[in-house]
Amino acid sequence: MRESLKVSAVCVFDDDGRLLTVRKAGTTKFMHPGGKPEPGESAAQAAVRELREEVGIELAVEDLVLLGVWHGEAANEAATDIEATVFTAPGAWTATPAAEIAQLRWMALDAGAGHDDLAPLLTDFVLPALLAD
Repeated sequence: MRESLKVSAVCVFDDDGRLLTVRKAGTTKFMHPGGKPEPGESAAQAAVRELREEVGIELAVEDLVLLGVWHGEAANEAATDIEATVFTAPGAWTATPAAEIAQLRWMALDAGAGHDDLAPLLTDFVLPALLAD
């Protein structure tokens, strides 16, 4: 039987319109910053906390814009499905890796097809949604 978990994530962009992707220590796939909500935390609260903890970006919950909620395969956890609530953060940002983040990469939205090291959630759902806007 497959495990299932809920995650929240945020799409942030730099001055050049590139999407921030992160790679967590001990993993090979890049994804957007985010993680699992703590008990009693809403998806938006978890997204704001994870963004602050992982890349040092401070946002208010009310600044987030819901991009979508998707179900897919977890990138770094075998036999695990995820329900991901994904937000965008208006504006341009800089980021610094912290907590479990081993590497940052800013990526042009149309460059997703050229990377084989992106999380399925990013390639299957988030990038198409961002490109459709």
